[in-house]
Amino acid sequence: MSACVPTRPTEPTDPATPERLHQPHSPPPAPRRRFHLAGADVSASIAVFLIALPLSLGIALATGAPLQAGLVAAAVGGLVAGRLGGSALQVSGPAAGLTVVTADLIHRYGWRTTCAITVLAGLAQLGLGCLRVARTALAVSPAIVHGMLAGIGVTIAVAQLHIVLGGTPQSSVLANLLALPAQVAAVRPAALVVSTLTLTLLLLWPRLPGRAGRLLRKVPAALVAVSGATAVAALTGLNLPRVALPSWSSHALAGLPEGPALGLVAAVLTITLVCSVQSLLGAVAVDKLVASRATSPDEAQPADGTGSRSTAAAKASSAVTGSTSAASTTTAPSPATAPSTPRVARSDLDRELLGQGAANIVSGALGGLPIAGVAVRSSANVRAGAVSRNSTMLHGVLVVVAALLMVPILELIPLAALAALVMAVGIQMVSLHHIRTVTRHREVLVYAVTTLGVVFLNVLQGVALGIAVAVATALHRLAHTRITHDEKEGVHHVRVRGQLTFLAVPRLSRALHLVPHGAPAVVELDGSFMDHAAYETLQDWQKTHTAHGGTVEFGGRRPGLRIAEPVIPHADEDADCRCGPWTPWRNHQCDLTSLTPTGTGDVDRRPDTGTATSTGTETATGTSTSTSTDPAAAESTGLDSADAQSADVAYEDTDEGRNGHPDRKETDPHPQPTTHQLVRGISAFQRNTAPLVRDELERLAREGQRPSQLFLTCADSRLVTSMITSSGPGDLFVVRNVGNLVPLPGEDSGDDSVAAAIEYAVDVLEVRSITVCGHSGCGAMQALLNAEPGEAHTPLRRWLRHGLPSLERMADDGRPWARLAGRAAADAVEQLCLTNVVQQLDHLRAHASVDRALRAGALELHGMYFHVGEAQAYLLTEGRVFDHVRPVDVPA
Repeated sequence: MSACVPTRPTEPTDPATPERLHQPHSPPPAPRRRFHLAGADVSASIAVFLIALPLSLGIALATGAPLQAGLVAAAVGGLVAGRLGGSALQVSGPAAGLTVVTADLIHRYGWRTTCAITVLAGLAQLGLGCLRVARTALAVSPAIVHGMLAGIGVTIAVAQLHIVLGGTPQSSVLANLLALPAQVAAVRPAALVVSTLTLTLLLLWPRLPGRAGRLLRKVPAALVAVSGATAVAALTGLNLPRVALPSWSSHALAGLPEGPALGLVAAVLTITLVCSVQSLLGAVAVDKLVASRATSPDEAQPADGTGSRSTAAAKASSAVTGSTSAASTTTAPSPATAPSTPRVARSDLDRELLGQGAANIVSGALGGLPIAGVAVRSSANVRAGAVSRNSTMLHGVLVVVAALLMVPILELIPLAALAALVMAVGIQMVSLHHIRTVTRHREVLVYAVTTLGVVFLNVLQGVALGIAVAVATALHRLAHTRITHDEKEGVHHVRVRGQLTFLAVPRLSRALHLVPHGAPAVVELDGSFMDHAAYETLQDWQKTHTAHGGTVEFGGRRPGLRIAEPVIPHADEDADCRCGPWTPWRNHQCDLTSLTPTGTGDVDRRPDTGTATSTGTETATGTSTSTSTDPAAAESTGLDSADAQSADVAYEDTDEGRNGHPDRKETDPHPQPTTHQLVRGISAFQRNTAPLVRDELERLAREGQRPSQLFLTCADSRLVTSMITSSGPGDLFVVRNVGNLVPLPGEDSGDDSVAAAIEYAVDVLEVRSITVCGHSGCGAMQALLNAEPGEAHTPLRRWLRHGLPSLERMADDGRPWARLAGRAAADAVEQLCLTNVVQQLDHLRAHASVDRALRAGALELHGMYFHVGEAQAYLLTEGRVFDHVRPVDVPA
């Protein structure tokens, strides 16, 4: 085991207690470990138990196994896998992803042999865990995994539909589909009523509105649906097949495997594959949930480093309002630090595989279903606040208690209710989000082949077909390169789309030799890899062409560089250009750097292209370096750059801009034409980014915008909202103004533009959250602090009056300071920036639309602070503390 036990504080020595002696130079005796059960683990285990109980019975029903087998697997998954596994918060048990495989094994070999196969699969998992190959399972294409789960989901849904209608499912999907018309004609009304009620409760329960709904939603929908259907069936006296739990004394255990050796080996491999992949991917998903779960800040230092809070604030406030109120000089007390949530260790995947193997051995030996990590129960465990593996183990204990003491209650459950529950789970396994993702990554063929293979063949053959198609697709992409040549206004363009390897060299040579000697040529490379043969071909052709008086310009990226490699300047390039090759913004900014006189050399400007280069340096023509052919990458690269360019060009010459760039006038005596820069940026977008996002933008234009968040931030050009939030088109509804201010509603102090945007976002777009984002070095906050009495009331000064409540809040000794976790504010400006975010959140609550949404539980408010110099984001937590947003490893 690798669990760490926190060191206990040393207790004072009792004189009446004799001291424990040990030999000199020997290690002191280890402190006795005391079992501690956190209250959060108890509540989380109850929540997971309420979900696991009906699902375990439903999955056992869907497989055709004895219903007790589902309870055995749930108990063993909680106790054995929970104790020995490498993921502290993952909950294991009978999984819907194993339903089809297990049902097929029971149909072929019988129940006792299926239990023996489960034991052998557990032994195989132990072997894989000892070989430490768990990470290898993550190399399987997500399209194959999602396709496998989708195929299993279709199979489950079609089979359980027969039980929902009051019949009996057939042995295959095709047989179930062929028998469906006859089953519809012979439907049993009682079973259909109970199933419809179950599905209705499952659908509507998570959507209960208001405060009462928020409280009721804490009860799992699965439990409510099955309980409600059971109660209605019992009260109305419906004659339906119900759960039958024979005596545990007659429960069938594992027997010796019987059947053809080759078939048994294939069965063991199938169970091992599905259990292992699902459990390992589930462990990774649990790590993501734990990392994203809101935690209290660690020990933070009081933000009292700015000295007297009220002197500067009161001075600035009087300057803006024209009054001369006295300033208070009392410093604020330090707020107490918030307690921190216990840290949950990241999953050990090899240990998780060992734990799953041990659980399958025990479950199979005791006559239980195969075990894997279950996403529904694991996510419920994390969201319920579990802090250790004790919650998983306690849920297993509760299942044991229920299996022994609640048999009369469980036998009241109609089978139609369990079938409807499992059918809903199967439908949810066909995820539209996954389909959109694989379509965007051009892997829909792999997904479809895997799904159809699982549905019409079996899981192992379907996965094998998916792997074969995935390998063929990868080879096709590696070998397929599109090379075109055309001429526009006397300039010859050679465009290369795809990976440039030796296989494409003959076609590349033919296209290059279509360019006449002495003609200007542009070669655009859009691929993530170029091998040495292609590089030499381009280099040799370039030398020959330029020797005959022609010109050659390369766009896209410098030949020979991979997409992930940073651009390291050559000796003859501007050493100050450190921009990475990840957005069109790189060339835009590097050109600005090279155009700024530095005393290291003359600056040459090509009249034909407007591209600036240092003397003796050969560069591209300013074309963008959009270095991904993946639309998903385009959403996080090209769009960010477009925002950066437009923000930089549209940024007005206010105090905000002058304070953000204090040396601009001194270091840039030859300002560049911003119109030309804007046109170049737009041209780069049209050439490189627009083709990648056109389909997504077309969909948004057709369906309309449905952003999930309103993001209100400052107009500072250094804040690129899409970059720091990794968002794309349609994700954020953004409102920007000087100082990220939210005027209070009302005729005297209100501002219709901001208020209208808030009302539109909340009432029309129905955003689920609003974030107010401030930043370091805010010129508006500097202007508030530095304002002098008697200054002219310009439009900027009139606008900044909406920031006066922030000044007053900072000067108020009765209110705790907003502060950063781990350090004090750098100066009064940063303290005011933090205070301003908190104050503007209070202003938001005063707007009628926001207040209604908050009371209905349909809206959340968040505060954010972005430190420009550190490129670090902070989120506002309880206690007016801005805590770090830490990087988290997310699997591809």
